[in-house]
Amino acid sequence: MEIPCLPQNATMPSSRNLHQRRLADAWATLQAHSREGLPLDPDASRLAFADPEFLLRRETRGIRFQLELLKPDLEQQAAGIENTIVVYGSARFRSEKDAAAQLAAAEKSGDAEKLRRARLAVRNAHYYEKARTFGKLVAQYSADKDPEDMLFICTGGGPGIMEATNRGAHEAGGISVGLSIALPMEEEPNNYVTPALSFRFHYFALRKMHFMMRAKAMVAFPGGFGTLDELFEVITLVQTRKAKQVPIVLFGSDYWKRLINFDLLIEEGVISPADLDLFQFADDPVEAWDIIKTFYRL
Repeated sequence: MEIPCLPQNATMPSSRNLHQRRLADAWATLQAHSREGLPLDPDASRLAFADPEFLLRRETRGIRFQLELLKPDLEQQAAGIENTIVVYGSARFRSEKDAAAQLAAAEKSGDAEKLRRARLAVRNAHYYEKARTFGKLVAQYSADKDPEDMLFICTGGGPGIMEATNRGAHEAGGISVGLSIALPMEEEPNNYVTPALSFRFHYFALRKMHFMMRAKAMVAFPGGFGTLDELFEVITLVQTRKAKQVPIVLFGSDYWKRLINFDLLIEEGVISPADLDLFQFADDPVEAWDIIKTFYRL
């Protein structure tokens, strides 16, 4: 059998070029469907990694887990994000300016429920401003540090306390991370997260893992179920030594002590007295920052 020969000036395509072309073709197909509003119907001939119908099957959930683990990790590595300070807190708190405007509108409306919510917003607005100040302190500290010594703000990427902390870092000229979650009632990521570091998750578990992966400290402002869930997961991981000890700061001592009777847990024998040393209280941004600096001798 005669084996065909390439022309003298021809070269064999490299496997790298073939791989890149296949990726480009798959991406072009997806773009075309999106641009033209065409449905991505099941198609056995489509490359598996470019087939949303396949990737969204129940059986490929493990692959989706891995993708949500890898994408934020690789992007943060590329951006030099190695050490973060994670800030939790209510998505419902507003800045003093926005809270005052909300109250003025509620007073004009005469709606009793709107007025109640507006008064709460005004009462709690100081937490927003303190979280904003805290974000500034962290960014200012890192401004002149070598990359390996820099600390970056990381939040859930949403409104309220999350927005305030990202905002403070942004106003100080720093970059910050946002790990938002796709929820029916959740707003878009706030405008102060660094765009290249604004990640969106489907799985709570993978999102919470990313909070912990680079965290050098946790600061929990007053919040609801989500804040409590995240806070107690961190405390439990540190208590059980599944995670290294880091500073855990409960910001707003009156709120946290009224919300949780920590002494009762000791009295009932469900935790040890030493477990209360896993966290500290703070009521001022500088105080919270000093706790972290003292821990690491910064």
